[in-house]
This record gives sequence, C-alpha cells and structure tokens, in this order.
Amino acid sequence: MDLRASIAPLIKGDVQDDAETLRKFSRDTSIFERKPALVVSPKDANDVAALVRFASDSKAANSEISLTARAAGTDMSGGPLTYSIVVSFTKYMNRVLEVGGNADASSNTAYAVVEPGVYYRDLEKETLAKKGMILPPYPASREICALGGMIGDNSGGELTLRYGKMDRYVRELDVVLSDGSAATMRPLTVDELAKKKAEQSLEGNIYRQIDELIKNNRETIESSRPNVTKNSAGYALWNVVDAKKGTFDLTKLIVGSQGTLGLITRARVSLEKTKAHHAMLVVFLSDLTTLPEVVRRVRAFDPESFESYDDHTFKLAARYGYDFLKHQGLRQTIALAYAFLPEVWALATRKVPQLVLLAEFAEDTEEEAHEKTHKARAALSDLPVRTAIALGTMEKKYWKIRRESFALLRKHVHGLHAAPFIDDIVVHPDDYPRFIPELNALLGQFDLMHTIAGHIGDANFHIIPLVNLANPAHRKAIMELTPKVYELVGKYKGSITGEHNDGIIRTPYLNMMFSPKMLELFAETKRIFDPKNIFNPGKKVGCTTADIEKSMYRPVPQPANR
Repeated sequence: MDLRASIAPLIKGDVQDDAETLRKFSRDTSIFERKPALVVSPKDANDVAALVRFASDSKAANSEISLTARAAGTDMSGGPLTYSIVVSFTKYMNRVLEVGGNADASSNTAYAVVEPGVYYRDLEKETLAKKGMILPPYPASREICALGGMIGDNSGGELTLRYGKMDRYVRELDVVLSDGSAATMRPLTVDELAKKKAEQSLEGNIYRQIDELIKNNRETIESSRPNVTKNSAGYALWNVVDAKKGTFDLTKLIVGSQGTLGLITRARVSLEKTKAHHAMLVVFLSDLTTLPEVVRRVRAFDPESFESYDDHTFKLAARYGYDFLKHQGLRQTIALAYAFLPEVWALATRKVPQLVLLAEFAEDTEEEAHEKTHKARAALSDLPVRTAIALGTMEKKYWKIRRESFALLRKHVHGLHAAPFIDDIVVHPDDYPRFIPELNALLGQFDLMHTIAGHIGDANFHIIPLVNLANPAHRKAIMELTPKVYELVGKYKGSITGEHNDGIIRTPYLNMMFSPKMLELFAETKRIFDPKNIFNPGKKVGCTTADIEKSMYRPVPQPANR
C-alpha cells in the first residue's frame, strides 16, 4: 500500500515520507530509534478523525497500520516512536484557543483551552500576560515541550510538590476514539454517567465496560493504587471514580495513557496564580540518616519546590561552573563567579556533601517568603546538617546547578549519550537512609558515569547515566541494570516512573509493580478503548524486553581523525 497516496486526499494537513522527515521523527530524547513509515500533520480534529477512520478500515483488511501521537518529541521513554504512522500535532494544531475565568476569586476559576501541539512556553506567555497564572506541572523541558506530551505522560516537575501533577489540572478533553468518532470527556455525575452508558456508540460502550470493569474489580484496583507521592505507571483505573465528589471521570485514564486510548484534539486545563516573592533554604547533608527528618520538618512549612542533587553533581558544578558564566552581563558574571567559590573550596578541601537540598518558598509577599525560610531553617537547628539561606544571585546559582548539571556532564564527557532508562524512580521519604546507599552500591557495580538529582520532597529521583550506545558492554549494562534498579524500587514499594511514563523502556517491567491480575485489567482497558490496537501499540501494554533491545539506538561509527 502507498500510504502517502492513500492518506493525502483524505485530509487538509501534510503527509510526508521524505528521508529527512522520517529521520527527524525516528528519535525522541530516549535511548530508542524507530523509523516511521509516514508522518502526518493534521490541520484540525476533522483531519484526525479521517485519519483514524482510515486506520480502522485498514485494520479490517489485516493491515499493521497504527497511529502514534507526537507533540514536541521530548519524551524520554520512547513513547512517540513507531514503525508506522506518526501523527504530529505541533505544526498546525498548536493554538491557545481561550484563556478565561477569574484568577482573583476565592475559588479559582481560571482556565485555558488549548490544542495538543501548543508549546508550553507559548501557553505560559498567554496565561501570565492575561491572568498572572501558570499551568504548574511543567517538566524540566518547559521551554521545548508541548501540552499533548504533558497530558500523555501525566507530567510533573519542580512545582509538583505544592501543586500536583497534570491529572489535577485537566478538566475536559476532546478525543477521537478508535472508530473515528469524537467524544468530550469530563467528570460525570451519576445521572450523566447513566445517560452515557445508554448511548449505542463506541463511546457508550466504553463507559459501560469501564464502569463494569471497575465495579467488578474494585478491590484489586484499589489495592494496586501506588501509595507513593507520584506515579505515571499503568492506567490510573483507581482514579476514575471519585466517591466523595460522586463523579466518574475518564480523563483520568486518558491523562498518562501516552496516546494508547485515543487522540486528543483539544484540552481544557485549570491554572494557578503565581507567587511573586521567593527565598531558598539550602541544606547540606553529609549523613543520609537525617534525610527523612529533614524532609519531614521542611515540608511542614509548605515549600513550593523541594529539589536535590548529589555529590557527583556538586563536583561537576565546582569543576565546570565557568560554563554558567557564559552569556551573562559583566556584573552578573562577576556575581555568579563569586557565588561559585564555596563549591570550588569544598572540592579543593574534599568537603563535598553527599546531598544538597533546595527548598524554595514562594509567597505573595517578601516578608512571608523570608519568614517561612527562616522558620524552616530554625526547625533544623538541632540536626547535624549545615544550612544557608540563598537570595538573588545565590538562589540563581543553585537553580542553575540543579537544572543544568546534566547538560554540563554531557558536554564535558565526549562520545557518550544520554541514557534515560532508570531516570524516574519514586520511593517513600522514610526509606531514604536505606534506599540511597543500596542504590549507589548497585550503580557502583556498573562502570557508568551518572548523576542523581530530583524532587526530594516527592521522593522522586532522576538518574541518567551516560553511555556509549555503540559499545556492546554498555548496551548489556542497560539490560542488566534496569531490572535490578526496579527490583530495588519494588523492595521499597515505590514506583518505577513518577513522571516520565512507561513507553518502550518501562512497559516490560510493569510486572515489578503490579500483579498479573492488574496487568490483565490494563490490557482489558486498552481493548475496550481500542479493540483493533490502532493507537500506539506496544506502550503501556504488550511490550517486551526484546523490544527494548531491538529498538535501542545504534550510533553510526564516526571515522577516526587523521
């Protein structure tokens, strides 16, 4: 079948199969590569529906055609990669359609209506300018990511501690279902659910069967609910029914589904008012046994964010801190250079802390922010930790280290690639003193350079080793280390992914978090929504470790310099 010739007459958008386009869409920011057969950029929801109907009809003829949604391609799990058709939303379906509501009301009603291809940076410009509001669960890739990916992965980031993840902010979704029909999903009352279940359509059938699945398996689903602070693994069946509110909400399944249940064409999200004033408490730990108590005491004062980085990151900042000084004005360069002197001195005297914690307090007034910071510091006065309060340039320095350390590592270690394969684990804060040494011992068994940073307040760690993917030993290490790390996470009843989702890299390991029965319910959920397996097959359900090995990126060897 000539896919391009078959699809182009059906839609108004672009249909591309040239070599350069296929190369570009064969990668995301994961360790994987899959060359698609076609890239389609729909212009509107009608284009999306026509494309899904084509795929559905093709499946009836036993075709292997599938559709994989893609936003900005910043996913770290291989989620938007496929050998079939990529549906790319950033070219045309990239608008902020509406910003409304009242940011100053006692009950916040501010919202934005967006298309899935809109970049977060563009949404933030609109919401800050019009309402003084933001969508808080942005990831570290906030400057280059798009809303469709944030919804698909159920994203979170540095503000998640106070504000929560993406699923808290999605109010309504327009979705094209697997037969090409359109549905608007939002929380339904009992009466509204009954009306939906009475509809003789695919949407009605989905409501009937998901409701039945949840009722018949309530105990299994509830006992499988991850009890850590963040989770993006599996389908969130435990969140569909809200007994307190009396609602049934299928957006809780679409959010975090990585485009495996339907294609989003429009989203309504709620917004939060920003805090104008900030102050940071920095905590230096040389003994991890105090970590749970430090986290508990600091969290009592409601920091907006509570981040961390390890001694490897600290050493990077001390050695290569001059990189932070580039593209600054003279005055700022001098101020930052002075600010980095403590790191350089600590490295020179071998007094590098095991862990540095950054608790940022954001409030409406400068006095409130400073008061909370000083109170949190005072609360730690009887513990064997060193603390400092960072304002202005010093605060900026610590954020630069936390946010940019991995870029420094990648830049200064040549011939190696970012390898996010154990990059998003979550455990319980009380388990820090036992878990972190065991994790470090495990990582020490493999000759892989890495740093550990993360959202310490949420007990969410980001570990991204640097590897040479052309080296068979490194590829073998990925396959051997991954299940060992996840086994350790399972030992402490954590989550293998707090924010980045399953994709190719984690779907085969969901059995380390969930029971065989729960995995069957995930598969049944996929079948109910997508009986022909049209949407992004092999993610969330149906992926094996063989798929990981098959899809791992293989760099083309470069000729040696002469």
